[in-house]
Amino acid sequence: MDIPKEASIADLARLMAAGALTSTGLVETFRQRIAAEDGPFRSVAFLNPDAPDIARERDRERAAGHVRGPMHGVPVLLKDNLATGDAMMTSAGSLALDGVRTKADSHVARRLREAGAVLLGKTNLSEWANFRSTRSSSGWSSRGGQVRNAYATDRTPGGSSSGSGVAVARDFAPAAIGTETDGSIVGPSAMNSLVGIKPTLGLVSRTGIVPIAASQDTAGPMARTVADAAVLLGAIAGADPDDPASRPPPDTDYTAFLDPGALRGARIGVVRNYCGFHEAVDRVFGQALEVLADAGAVIIDEVAMPARDDIRAHEIIVMRTEFKQGLNAWLSALGPESPVRSLAELIRFNIDHADRVMPWFGQEQLIAAEETDGTDSETYRRALAACRRLTRDEGIDRALADCRLDALAAPTSPVPWAIDLVNGDNRLGGSSGLAAVSGYPSVTAPAGYVAGLPVGLSFIGGAWRDGPLIGYAHAFEQTAKARVPPGPARPWQPGSA
Repeated sequence: MDIPKEASIADLARLMAAGALTSTGLVETFRQRIAAEDGPFRSVAFLNPDAPDIARERDRERAAGHVRGPMHGVPVLLKDNLATGDAMMTSAGSLALDGVRTKADSHVARRLREAGAVLLGKTNLSEWANFRSTRSSSGWSSRGGQVRNAYATDRTPGGSSSGSGVAVARDFAPAAIGTETDGSIVGPSAMNSLVGIKPTLGLVSRTGIVPIAASQDTAGPMARTVADAAVLLGAIAGADPDDPASRPPPDTDYTAFLDPGALRGARIGVVRNYCGFHEAVDRVFGQALEVLADAGAVIIDEVAMPARDDIRAHEIIVMRTEFKQGLNAWLSALGPESPVRSLAELIRFNIDHADRVMPWFGQEQLIAAEETDGTDSETYRRALAACRRLTRDEGIDRALADCRLDALAAPTSPVPWAIDLVNGDNRLGGSSGLAAVSGYPSVTAPAGYVAGLPVGLSFIGGAWRDGPLIGYAHAFEQTAKARVPPGPARPWQPGSA
């Protein structure tokens, strides 16, 4: 079955409605494409053996006149830290959980099934969502190996939703779900020239996601267009009584914000102190600001935010403390078939299997988390209060109010660096911490390229302003038309355009 290259979710829905495609054929085509082309990238961890049966059932429903919505019959990939109560494991990339299945779907997986989507499989990721070592290589896990960038196989895919980003960029699925604690949706989206939405905390349930930090964790969509990401966000957003942060979303149809004129009159603040880490990124960002102005935005320059390092100093205390509490609860609920039932047992497992688990880098973050004193400690409480003060009171909320802004804009992340398993990641800068630590939304969209390597533009806003940010990103996307599909699988070539 021929599928148009980089077909959108709306394209696939129209073709299925017209009888030109079936969900069964879509699933088989994507499975064949993954088998034939994913070898150099290692983006897909494993396929769902139930996907063909699910697709046939969706085709039967369509033939009977029952179409659940725009996601009906559309294959979607999930990051391998979202639980599915089926034949697929949920390993978080760790050999300690290799083969371990969960008893129930995550809320996200359940919402996708209810929307009619077909869970095609799960994607590789940075082990424990990149919270194992202080010098990890993004996209590497002991279970899945090293994921590689969709545009250059010797470059980082970004972490930790690396497989989700690469798989969608290489057209192994029309869209995927990633998760973010700080940068793990928007980073790999930017580095693989995708749209990524990091929702307001509570818009998408955390139930069934392997945790890092309850105050920051969320799932979100990764897609090639803002329209596809908006459709997918609408499918997974929703209140969950099992998640205390969850609440009914203020909007139910995020495609309603897809207005190419959304930037007209919008006041966009430029976070200049999150620039300057690379002159070529600054050039792309400057060109993106010109596009925003051409689309009618009012650019308010030199909006200063608290320094990234100041935020990070408090954030790491919060993350380590919440990780210990959350992971102990997660592991203890897995049952006797799991080789590890606590963070302490995980640390011991990694030591006992160091030749396979830690051939390149260690587990300093796990050890530091195990040494924390819990969320009742004064150290944790002070750190959490400082995080909220810096990113909300003295950060996003202050800037939006003082400058009468609709959103902030900043470069999402650095140019994808060369993979270095020995020394780890070579991060130079980025803007993900503001939205991640505050729990507020951000949307990244392709902004351009530096020597053929992708760069993203982030829109950051106040709490529950996900819809307007989607509108700004869509208007930018439609004006800039920056995204170029990746070429053949090969290392980066000096002199690339």
